Amino acid sequence: MTAELVRGQNHLLPQTRVEIRISAESPVTPGATLGGEDGRVSDPSRIAHPGAPQLPGLEVPVQAAAEHRLAVDLDAVPPDVERVHVLLALPAGVPGPRSFGAIAPPSVAVTGLDGTAIARFVITGLDSESAVTAVELYRRGDAWKIRAVGQGYAGGLAAMLADQGLPEAQQLAADIERAVAEGLARAVAPAPPPVAGQPTGPGARRPQRAAEERQAQAGPVDYRHPRRAAAAGAAGASGGSSGGPGTPGASGAPRAPASAAAPPPPGVGAGAGAGARSGAPAGAGSAAGGVPPQSGRPQSGPSAPVAGDAPGWSMEERLYNQVWGMFEDLARTVAAYRSAVDFADSRMDRELDQLLADPRARMGSIADSARAEVLARHSTLVDRAREVLDRDLGQLVAEAGVVEPALPPAFASWASPVWHEYEVPEDAPMALRLGDLHLPEHTELRVPLLVRLPLQRGLWVDSGTSSLGPGALEGDHEHGFPDSAERRALALDTAVAHAARLLSVHPAGEFNVHFIDPGGTATTALTPLLHSGVLAEPPPKGAAGVTDTLTRLTQRIDLVQMALRSGAADALPPDLDPAQQLLVVNDFPHGFDDRAINQLRYLADEGPSVGVHLLVVADREDAKGYGPLLDPFWRGMLRLTPTPDDHLADPWIGHAWTYEPARAPMGSRVLEQVLAQVAAARRALRR
Repeated sequence: MTAELVRGQNHLLPQTRVEIRISAESPVTPGATLGGEDGRVSDPSRIAHPGAPQLPGLEVPVQAAAEHRLAVDLDAVPPDVERVHVLLALPAGVPGPRSFGAIAPPSVAVTGLDGTAIARFVITGLDSESAVTAVELYRRGDAWKIRAVGQGYAGGLAAMLADQGLPEAQQLAADIERAVAEGLARAVAPAPPPVAGQPTGPGARRPQRAAEERQAQAGPVDYRHPRRAAAAGAAGASGGSSGGPGTPGASGAPRAPASAAAPPPPGVGAGAGAGARSGAPAGAGSAAGGVPPQSGRPQSGPSAPVAGDAPGWSMEERLYNQVWGMFEDLARTVAAYRSAVDFADSRMDRELDQLLADPRARMGSIADSARAEVLARHSTLVDRAREVLDRDLGQLVAEAGVVEPALPPAFASWASPVWHEYEVPEDAPMALRLGDLHLPEHTELRVPLLVRLPLQRGLWVDSGTSSLGPGALEGDHEHGFPDSAERRALALDTAVAHAARLLSVHPAGEFNVHFIDPGGTATTALTPLLHSGVLAEPPPKGAAGVTDTLTRLTQRIDLVQMALRSGAADALPPDLDPAQQLLVVNDFPHGFDDRAINQLRYLADEGPSVGVHLLVVADREDAKGYGPLLDPFWRGMLRLTPTPDDHLADPWIGHAWTYEPARAPMGSRVLEQVLAQVAAARRALRR
């Protein structure tokens, strides 16, 4: 199973001979450095680049390209090498984008020599940077691990090399760029772009590029998180005027980079922006390249939506890919619409400024007529863009109407009738639904938020204040935003619902849940788990309960890791539980001492690779007393909220999506009924 890494996360390499595969939308210059324990490189002979592509245990390609494979033999690197950094840079002096913010996020995949995927990292959050340290391979005892870095440099290749500690970084960067330019001069010209006029739109299913599939599987990211600060700019603010690419507009959502959603020429509408499930550049939508209905070209009508209308070996895989296709379609069509409106606004402002600059056109009937014409042109462009948006949204609504009822329990909402026919599965699913996502252009069109299983990162249910402010909780507009105690209760209920879903989609006995509740405040929320028998007794209270649970899970991680490294997985103690484990931590960090916090960080960092997962209910503000100690802990987790919040961004455009948590409907007993079947299956397994 491929580990989907996020910035700062690491993963154990099961072998020392690997390939590092790089995929980008534009040619990039590859490189790698051999560094010491501190990661610094003092000798220029220890950097592999297109002008010097080979080092002991390392080989990089000799020219810039959109696809690269780096060969790495970690047993062959010099013994004093502790870290291998993989570097990417946009080539200077050749046509193409000048920053990573202008293209879709590049991705890095680590595979075995046979192509077996080990880990993957999509480098999101880049903006003005033209060079990036993508990943690092580093020693940990007798083993090697990979860490997702994603450190960008607006100063380009020279700044990145200087940060690595290389002397004369400017001259070295110039030598590398010269080698790249010579290589590109000898390269074969790229294939011509696809022919315009091919069917697009949500009904047109065409194979998706591998790079976009990897971005889709990486899923949405928390753009307000520090790791996305470079891309989101001031995205944590609730409003403000547009300040250029990457800054929030009046709606509080970050605008797409100019090259990611180029405005259409005058007279052209937003185009079929939802049809970007093709080979078009990620983020481009159809704002500039789509064929407008007014062009006179024949338009093929949208086909009737069908559930499972996507590539895949099984219906589950096809539905998974279709849901992500809908997510991408909605992102792109809204990007095209917003781009068209931005263009109309800027054109209107420019034309009005020109009128004001002419004293003869400032007053009188001629001036009024000229202003009316400007406003009419603006209205025509906006109406045309909205018409295309409504057409695409209508197709997506129709598709959602047939896809939602066809989803299996792991993908379905708690309100779905599929739970009434629920049976404990014999196999674990490929993904899990954590909630819904929507955009303000159509709040009723909800796209399921699916994450791959097994979980490769922890989940954090934030019990702090929502960024949406008062009235964010659906149905609570009259009474305002819930207070702190209500929000903590909602966060715990949400965590229990996630834990129940994880239990319900795994075979009996293959997934167990532990709770840490030092203050004893979770008993009411745990009622469904306790009454069903899935939890035999309430979680222990106080520091002793925290220490005992963390010690047992930490020892389990150590034992399994040692067994895997030594190739003796069958020698594990007979009393070790082979099932996957989920630890739910309530009201963190209250009741945790420094040792317990370090154990929890270790569990979050090392646990997912050996089947130990983490779900934390916490308000980050409460942890400020620990300073930056816990920053890596938060960065390595997927933040979820118990009330609607717009903290997630898609990997193509960067829209701020409103996240709706997955909780059982008010008054429903679906959780109790499902957990009762899970408990019965577990009892039958023990007999």
